[in-house]
Amino acid sequence: MHGRARRCSCGAHAPTHPEHGGRLQSVWARLCETGLAARTERTRPRKATLEELQAVHSEAHVAAFGGRGREARALRLVRLACGGLGVDADTAWSDAHTPPAARLAAGAVLDLALRTARGDLRNGFAVVRPPGHHAEPNQAMGFCFFNSVAVAAKILHTRLGLQRILIVDWDVHHGNGTQQIFYEDPHVLYMSLHRHDDGNFFPGTGSVSECGAGAGLGYTVNVAWPGSPPLADAEYLAAFRSLIMPIAKEYNPEIVLVSCGFDAAAGHPAPLGGYSVSAACFAHMTRDLMQLANGKVVLSLEGGYDLAAMCDCAQECVRALLGERLPEPPLHELARAPAPHALAALRAAMAAQAPHWPEVKRFSALAAMSALEAAPAVMAARLGRLQSERDAADTAAAMATLSVHAPAPLCLSRSAESSRSGSEEPMEQDEGK
Repeated sequence: MHGRARRCSCGAHAPTHPEHGGRLQSVWARLCETGLAARTERTRPRKATLEELQAVHSEAHVAAFGGRGREARALRLVRLACGGLGVDADTAWSDAHTPPAARLAAGAVLDLALRTARGDLRNGFAVVRPPGHHAEPNQAMGFCFFNSVAVAAKILHTRLGLQRILIVDWDVHHGNGTQQIFYEDPHVLYMSLHRHDDGNFFPGTGSVSECGAGAGLGYTVNVAWPGSPPLADAEYLAAFRSLIMPIAKEYNPEIVLVSCGFDAAAGHPAPLGGYSVSAACFAHMTRDLMQLANGKVVLSLEGGYDLAAMCDCAQECVRALLGERLPEPPLHELARAPAPHALAALRAAMAAQAPHWPEVKRFSALAAMSALEAAPAVMAARLGRLQSERDAADTAAAMATLSVHAPAPLCLSRSAESSRSGSEEPMEQDEGK
């Protein structure tokens, strides 16, 4: 859990600048107060190298926002309303603090993902700032400079050879940068639940029709929610049981990375959020994702600007990662079916994805139910899946016992010398380059 001060030159924090260092200080204090921090291993951050950042960003972008000297000073900055400088009207910039903070955030997420993928850690939560999912290959925006989760995903593929990487983005704002980076990449499945308002909510991207292109067609999944009345647990739980988890299980990822924004939680006025998702709901979504990839789940903090709500959400998600018994979402949310306008958006997403993911059709009837109504059907579907997997395993075992093996050849000297497997893991590249 890492962070470094990165404040505007005006010296102000919230509400002038909602993305401020107090966010991390508050989360860490909560985890210490509750004893959760003592049950985790705190890793030491390092800056992502320029070469690592160039895995998803252009060389010019990395030089401008992560380098020093002439490249960094060549930025075109704007004067903010507070009197400070920024790369846009929302994203404050500090020559002294922004580059190292952004590189530390990316490096922390990358190292946590690598250690989890290798099995050194069971799972993890990178409590970092600034956030990253809005950062595009050539553009910083929305408080984001480097796309930390995208850097981690790309290097998991190139360095460790992972072929199926799942990114789930539940920040209330669409991760336009992450989607753009992997839009044609079948090795990364990007799934986002976000407020969209028909393109009128920042950043305006992420409609249900954006499903990927080329080899990546079907590997972008957007649940584009409407605005008011505000959405809450009922809608997010419905999306998870009817779309997110069925597709994720069909994909069968090797690791799960979560762009873990908490700005859909209660306490965030629009345009910072406007929804009322509970901390318990975030924890249950985390626990659902832990069913995948042998539990290799890495959360990376994105948005979340109401300090009390963000601390509650982070606390419950860490409890989920630790395997503790979780509080249930509010009963009235469990008993409530998704609001009609949200259900229409969810069904539109399901219709867009059904051609790419057959599992969607099996679970489509669950979308309109409350969580309490859907629970028996979800359990039955899980039991049916387990039985199918057992049947397939039993069939494979039976076929193996019936296999006819040819007699071994008499001359084995040459084949014995060349019996080394070609499936060894690729060596880790030097991170200091």
